[in-house]
Amino acid sequence: MSALSDETLKKILVQIQQTAVQSQRSLSLTKQQVAAKERERRIVQLTIGEISSVGPDVNLYKGVGKMFMMVPQKSMEQELKSQEKELTEEINSLGKKSKYLEKQFNDAQAQLRDIFHHSPRQ
Repeated sequence: MSALSDETLKKILVQIQQTAVQSQRSLSLTKQQVAAKERERRIVQLTIGEISSVGPDVNLYKGVGKMFMMVPQKSMEQELKSQEKELTEEINSLGKKSKYLEKQFNDAQAQLRDIFHHSPRQ
């Protein structure tokens, strides 16, 4: 460690700190996105449950712009189920991203601890 100049050490330290901060910000954003997708998926699941509980003779309407359009029950259920599947896939993807960012943040923290732990005392 002593072979490196102070300026080089400072650059490395700043880079590690920036990585840690960026990872933490991205992790926070990813967790917010997961929470939003979970809420959206829950709403879709509740909607599917409500549609399934009504009889086949009940008219269903879907919002299209500023109007509502009558939609057959089967097509509405299929659309909602595909939307639920899509949301589940997005949540899984964000979960993987979150794990990666946590690992990146923990690695940066460990590097900082190692640098300060092994630095010569002055």
